[in-house]
Amino acid sequence: MKNIVVAIDFTDATESLISTATKFARGFGGKIWLVHVAAPDPDFVGLDVGPEAVRAAVAKEIREEHKLLQTRADDIAVTGIEVTPILVQGTVATKILEEARRLDADLIVMGSRGLGAIKRAFLGSASEAVLHDAPCPLLVVPEPG
Repeated sequence: MKNIVVAIDFTDATESLISTATKFARGFGGKIWLVHVAAPDPDFVGLDVGPEAVRAAVAKEIREEHKLLQTRADDIAVTGIEVTPILVQGTVATKILEEARRLDADLIVMGSRGLGAIKRAFLGSASEAVLHDAPCPLLVVPEPG
């Protein structure tokens, strides 16, 4: 397991995901690709006709997410594990699958929000969508609590 893609979203599950992935990376001498999927590009979803303030707010949020992602990567790097942070924009499952294929991932680690059956039927589940098309094994770590 040389390439471990870890999908994080800065929720309570992030620490558990990183902890799990670092154990695999340390055990197998692997590299962690820390992936965060940000909201789609505002121009892509039609916000180019909206107020400039909306686009500015989205850009600010993405800059903040990038800083958080880099901080998490730095925290992993000081433990001696090779890590690269990647921030992409789009649909969560689609982007995780794209990155896993692009990076020739040996393992994908991601969380599960534990949606109930009704919510899952309406909202879908990113981990479930990734499971159906994953190019490698998927480890789903339940959200703590």
